[in-house]
This record gives sequence, structure tokens and C-alpha cells, in this order.
Amino acid sequence: MVENRPVATVLSHLVLVLGVIIVAFPVYITFVASTQTAEQIVQNVPMSLWPGDNFLNSYRFALFGGVTEYGTRVPPAAPMLMVSLISALTIALGKIAISLLSAFAVVYFRFPGRSLVFWMIFITLMLPVEVRILPTYKVVSDLGLLNTYAGLTVPLIASATATFLFRQFFLTIPDELVEAARIDGAGPMKFFKDVLLPLSTTSIAALFVIQFIYGWNQYLWPLLMTTDENMYPVVMGIKRMISGGDAATEWNAVMATAMLAMIPPALVVLLMQKWFVKGLVDTEK
Repeated sequence: MVENRPVATVLSHLVLVLGVIIVAFPVYITFVASTQTAEQIVQNVPMSLWPGDNFLNSYRFALFGGVTEYGTRVPPAAPMLMVSLISALTIALGKIAISLLSAFAVVYFRFPGRSLVFWMIFITLMLPVEVRILPTYKVVSDLGLLNTYAGLTVPLIASATATFLFRQFFLTIPDELVEAARIDGAGPMKFFKDVLLPLSTTSIAALFVIQFIYGWNQYLWPLLMTTDENMYPVVMGIKRMISGGDAATEWNAVMATAMLAMIPPALVVLLMQKWFVKGLVDTEK
């Protein structure tokens, strides 16, 4: 029997509403600022909380760039968004592909040192990115991959976390399926393609959402990797749009670019929400 507790229900809803306000209010401020002119944002203190009438101009200026009346050049956000999208998709799909194959090899193949190999992969979780970023940069630089998509994505593709999650999921698959596939004459890759991949769909979807957002939000590695403005991701581009010193910052263009940068990861989460939640629940089971 479910007890009816109106006070607890109202309190829980108030907490949820408060949490939504705390999270959504900065996003709303960013949107409002993107609809006003730079002068309105700077001169009106505090800034108006109502959207302005400069929406189309701000977003057109943010997407395609240009030179302000003060002589400040604003780089276009459209190429940066494309760089971020390509990098995020490559990192997410690459991590999933390599992790699936690594977990498949560790679980279903018998070879000397199998456990040692898995623990060598797993122990990399204890090494923060900052510890290995300079050696990685040296390798990428020696290979001539600076200012390339390969340099932006390949060093970030390996994932011990995804390998561990897929390994744990593969261990829950009944041995009867393996025996049945072997009796039917299925080889290792056919078993992987026809049995493991369909069973792993929800886990793949959940990891894709996580890894896409991880790739989209990369800042430190592109900051070291790129010196060409054409290879800047949007997260790095937003920082470059904020002028220092006496130069005027076009805050409406900065805020419009920030809003545009939120759209792709938000769409991925919204469109794959059902699969994402199901994948996490199935993984827990």
C-alpha cells in the first residue's frame, strides 16, 4: 500500500522546481544576452531579463563572423561547430568500436596473460589526462598530426571505462549462446556481429551519449593541438572570442555562440534519452 503524504509530495516538487531554476536560469540569461546588442548588455546594469530585438543579427553575426564597428574581428562559429561535430562523432564512435573489440577479445579469447592485459587497460583509469598529455603531444607532433582531425581525435579514442563496461556486460551473456553459435558453425566475428552487437544496442546507445558529450566539450587537448584557427572547436572558439585588454568584446555574439554550442549535445540527449536510460539500467542488471 502506497501512503499518501501530501507534505512530502509538495516538498519534493518544490526541491525539483528549485533545482530546475538553478540549472535553467544561467541558460536563460545566456539566451537573453544573445538577443540584445553588445551596447545594451554592457550599458544596462543590471542587464534586462527580457529578450531583445537583436536575435537574428546576433546569431547571423555569431555563425558567419565579421568585423565590428570598433574594428574587432569576430570569427565565424559555423566552422568551429563543424570541427566539434566531426571530432565528437569520431571520438564517440571510435571509443565504442575499439572498446567493443577489446572487451570481446578479453572475454571470449583464451590467450596467455589475458587477465594481465585487462588490468593493464583498467589501470589507465588511475592516470589523469594531465599526466600523459605531454608525452601524447610529443608523439602526435612527431607524427605530423598537429592541426588535423586525426590529431584531435585518435589520442582520445581509447577508453578503459567503456572497455570495462562492455566486458562486464559480455560476462552476463549465457554460455549457451556461445555453444549454440559454435554448433551452428559461426566463427568469432560472426558471433560478434550477429549475437553480441544486437544484445549490446542499449549499452552502445548509453555510451554514445556520454562519449559524444565528452568529445564535444574537449578544451585542453585542442588547446595544445591546434594553432590553425580553422581547426578550433567551438568550446575553444568561445574563449578566443572573449577579447582581453582594451579590445571590446561582442558579448551578444559570444552568448549566441554559446547557445549554438549547447544545441547538438542537447539534441543527442533528448533524441536518445530512452535508449540512454535503458542502457544504464540494463548495465546495472
